[in-house]
Amino acid sequence: MALVWALAGIWVLSPVFGSLTVNGTRPNIVLLLMDDMGWGDLGVFGQPSKETPNLDKMASEGILFPDFYTANPLCSPSRAALLTGRLPIRNGFYTTNAHARNAYTPQEIVGGIPDSEILLPELLKKAGYVNKIIGKWHLGHQPKFHPLKRGFDEWFGSPNCHFGPYNDKDIPNIPLYKDWDMVGRYYEDFIINHKTGESNLTQFYLQEALDFISRKRDSRQPFFLYWAIDATHAPVYASKPFLGTSRRGLYGDAVREIDFSIGKILGTLMQTGIANNTFVFFTSDNGAALISDPNQGGSNGPFLCGKQTTFEGGLRVPGIAWWPTHVTAGQISYQLGNVMDLFTTSLSLAGLDPPDDRTIDGLDLSAVLLESKVMDRPIFYYRGNELMAVRLGLYKAHYWTWSNSWEELSQGIDFCPGQNITGVTTHDQVEHSINPLLFHLGRDPGEKYPISVLSAEYQDAVIRISSVVKQHRDTMIPGEPQLNVCDLAVMNWSPPGCEKLGKCLTPPESKPWKCVWPH
Repeated sequence: MALVWALAGIWVLSPVFGSLTVNGTRPNIVLLLMDDMGWGDLGVFGQPSKETPNLDKMASEGILFPDFYTANPLCSPSRAALLTGRLPIRNGFYTTNAHARNAYTPQEIVGGIPDSEILLPELLKKAGYVNKIIGKWHLGHQPKFHPLKRGFDEWFGSPNCHFGPYNDKDIPNIPLYKDWDMVGRYYEDFIINHKTGESNLTQFYLQEALDFISRKRDSRQPFFLYWAIDATHAPVYASKPFLGTSRRGLYGDAVREIDFSIGKILGTLMQTGIANNTFVFFTSDNGAALISDPNQGGSNGPFLCGKQTTFEGGLRVPGIAWWPTHVTAGQISYQLGNVMDLFTTSLSLAGLDPPDDRTIDGLDLSAVLLESKVMDRPIFYYRGNELMAVRLGLYKAHYWTWSNSWEELSQGIDFCPGQNITGVTTHDQVEHSINPLLFHLGRDPGEKYPISVLSAEYQDAVIRISSVVKQHRDTMIPGEPQLNVCDLAVMNWSPPGCEKLGKCLTPPESKPWKCVWPH
């Protein structure tokens, strides 16, 4: 069963497809999650350089979703939402240390994905799937949060962002894992050259994916591949054959290598004869990080601001579905979608029901994919512990606005460079609960022209959205916040497997503190 937003403003149950098997087998599932890649980085969305031919071809062979969203404008919470099908405010990936603050999982964070949350790979595993994660986990780096304890069978990647280099005394360099054990550290064994931007990491991640697909080709077991690479997250990197090949600089080089890699993955699915039994979805964890411009950040196209904000540029992300012979090629769907839907949809395609003992925010998009239907549903824009905005249909109402503080702006930190809009991109937290700022995203995708509160259009739209907001708030039960406590002692000093490599480091004394999240 799936939840559908009814005209009366009540969530109702609607029947969905049963097991969508092909030749008696459950479909393979491949989720391609990019890091800080913006809506405007794809040629199919109008990027002038047109340097994503494989992604553009993927869209032409599948369904393009111009109205696809992430669940949070920051990496860790959005990934937790994807794998649980639940808003970060429910699954604990937020902070209560200050109002409306973005929080994530740096090395010093104590928390991670709670045991009480049920992850997509855990459910798929019960249905016989073999599950692999490649790239960034970001749901907790302590051993108790290891992805192989949460339903994945294989892992090649890292628990954190590829920041560094560090001196291994004050701060340890971040490890990369092969399954249970670390196999090296960034900047020591896996090099990222900050001066040139050169790194072979994307090629490693590509080869891991191709090897996994090839190994599973002849197996009767379906597989789930979660390819969560991070080349477009600052510090941006690309391998030597791609350096200097883009009109967009280093960031464009990284995008070109990712596009090449996705072309290889889709090509391998075709060549091995399993494409018709493999559902693939491409998206990003949040909007482009405009603070990293011009050399380290991407494009959010016509949308306002970027990562860290709840304007469109922070949460609207590219979305492409691909499934030969099942998904009709060349479609554009204006379904409002969210990364949380990938949880519920994947379960449905595997013939599984979502957990019924908790609220699941993700919708089953099977009817959208297979019958070209469109369902009404709201999109909730959270920043930390605050509901900042809501979209219903083409209307978006802001109940709070904030880009970042005046203090940060004075330091050159700007999440909306060149896009200052008086009364909208505010540098103080401004509440608009009495008269929400209302935009029509069809006429005004850049959120530049608030609709007059005196207009009949405003009154009609706000009445409908306010009903959604009231129901949402009345039924919201926040999870226990996981991103409140930091401690240097929990950093990656001695990850599993470090003793085999002689790379164990001595941690400092535990002195936990209340994490400070400035924005």
